[in-house]
Amino acid sequence: MPDTTLAADPSPDAPGDATDDAVGYYTPGDPIRDTKAPEGPIAERWQTRKFEARLVNPANRRKLSVIIVGTGLAGASAAATLGEAGYEVKSFCYQDSPRRAHSIAAQGGINAAKNYKEDGDSVHRLFYDTVKGGDYRSRESNVYRLAEVSTNIIDQCVAQGVPFAREYGGLLDNRSFGGVQVSRTFYARGQTGQQLLIGAYQALERQVAAGTVTTYTRHEMLELIVVDGKARGIIARDMVTGEVQTHLADVVVLASGGYGNVFYLSTNAMGCNVTATWRAHRKGAYMANPCYTQIHPTCIPVSGSHQSKLTLMSESLRNDGRIWVPKKKADCAKDPREIPEEDRDYYLERIYPSFGNLVPRDIASRAAKYQCDDGRGVGPEVDGVRRGVYLDFADAIARLGRDAVEEKYGNLFDMYARITGEDPYSLPMRIYPAVHYVMGGLWVDYDLQSTIPGLFVTGEANFSDHGANRLGASALMQGLADGYFVLPHTIRDYLADGPFEKLAADHPAVLEAEQSVKSRIDHFMTVGGSRSVDSYHRELGHIMWEYCGMERSEDGLKKAIDLIRTLKDDFYRNVKVLGTADSLNQSLEKAGRVADFFELGELMCIDALNRRESCGGHFRAESQTEDGEALRHDDQFAYVAAWEFGGDDEQPILHKEDLVYTAIEMKQRSYK
Repeated sequence: MPDTTLAADPSPDAPGDATDDAVGYYTPGDPIRDTKAPEGPIAERWQTRKFEARLVNPANRRKLSVIIVGTGLAGASAAATLGEAGYEVKSFCYQDSPRRAHSIAAQGGINAAKNYKEDGDSVHRLFYDTVKGGDYRSRESNVYRLAEVSTNIIDQCVAQGVPFAREYGGLLDNRSFGGVQVSRTFYARGQTGQQLLIGAYQALERQVAAGTVTTYTRHEMLELIVVDGKARGIIARDMVTGEVQTHLADVVVLASGGYGNVFYLSTNAMGCNVTATWRAHRKGAYMANPCYTQIHPTCIPVSGSHQSKLTLMSESLRNDGRIWVPKKKADCAKDPREIPEEDRDYYLERIYPSFGNLVPRDIASRAAKYQCDDGRGVGPEVDGVRRGVYLDFADAIARLGRDAVEEKYGNLFDMYARITGEDPYSLPMRIYPAVHYVMGGLWVDYDLQSTIPGLFVTGEANFSDHGANRLGASALMQGLADGYFVLPHTIRDYLADGPFEKLAADHPAVLEAEQSVKSRIDHFMTVGGSRSVDSYHRELGHIMWEYCGMERSEDGLKKAIDLIRTLKDDFYRNVKVLGTADSLNQSLEKAGRVADFFELGELMCIDALNRRESCGGHFRAESQTEDGEALRHDDQFAYVAAWEFGGDDEQPILHKEDLVYTAIEMKQRSYK
């Protein structure tokens, strides 16, 4: 059990400078640098690194073992590819099937620079759009590589049988997503994530049948085993029997997704958590840019305090749906069909004429918040406020016909109707921003290796590609790029040092990791408090949303840190976990996850406090233009914030990685 004594108040003479509101909340550390990224022309860097990475011959691969935690697109594709290469792979997921990974929930599509529409797309333009969309807070080398391999992903998935939408002549169809002016998003109606995951799952199961991959379902990673400074395995709990197990390997890959559920209400699956990456963070893996949270503008609004999850409506709907609110506050309670055209404010089209309804997610989200804060929100009142804007398909139905709209978006419309009881073909949908994706994650170098040698991190679990805001349809692209085309090349450079010395199950570092897990479980089972885990999670989520959500301020973030520390202390003294440790116990599972969310939430607030600028999904009230747009400060904050765990009750340590652009010019973003 960690000591939950509150940290001392920040010292007024702690290190820092006049623009650093987080002075006294952290300890400055040495700068950090990505030593693996090649130099030279940006278009040649990935080819250079692939050639320089050492090889492992087929006979030696059979002697090397890899643990992969997570079976979403990043994890399943990595397991399938490494298994096919001949490595001995163990694949872990907490779901009852790899097919239940949260990647299945992605709806709208996957980006690739194929230029099938001949509308000016290219690898360089995808690179540019991604860096600009991330508000110039991502690494240019990583982003160019992502754009470069994107074209291979589509070919791979088509070969696997993924049923992408096709045009009349049989060619693959494309549509647009926010933040771009070309059509580069491949899709399978509103089920793209599901279809891509089935493709990766089939590739994974092929290797299971071949004997190169062993899957462990209903197993949750609770600790990372580090021996002599290197990742050598995990401690996992069998979620059905409660057995705490030790699994050893030569290298560990975390593909465990993001941490959006720190907000409690989010579009993530209920089981999504930060535990795998946070346990690694506590063992020495730096956490980068944790405050970068993406708020998705196209979600079904909150309907009441009973909710434990929010539902995402695909961003693809913004291709044909028009977003508006009434111009007059008095019209907000009216049936939208009774509001004449001249009394509607299509505010995105008005404010951002170049991109209109397809502005990036962060901009669309803040714009919706401003309309509702101004009293022009629509839908039923929740806690006295209408939190919704209209997404209207009337024009699209009139232009294309209902059949065409149904063919493109039918399953999404059906989902909306089932959840809300409203017919989106006759009434405009109601949407409002909600927590969706996180751009922060474990720090990795160009090889996707963390600050712990032998620990690689892929997909949403790492921070590397999206900067301060992820463009729509790029999550699936990154997950598959990492798993199929990046990690298999870079991990072999590390494994070329093998075969490695075999570890004994009674090695002191192994026993220490196992004991820490058991002690943590014992605490939760014996604390005997009176308050449920869910109640703590809900309260933490409320704090995070209010003070570290769509808008942050110095006073609010400092208040949030105090509230989180107090709530965390109460949690360890007063939580009630039902059931037993040696059986299926969802209350115990949640307790461990929420405990990690407390620590993560505090670090997110400190990270946000340190960054007194507005960029992408991080909007500081103190840093905005006269017309309310995000205002970056490149002279002070053009860096990756890589946080080192300082120890229980100790301040986190901040290491800065300077962001240098050689192939692109940093500009203030404009979509007008």
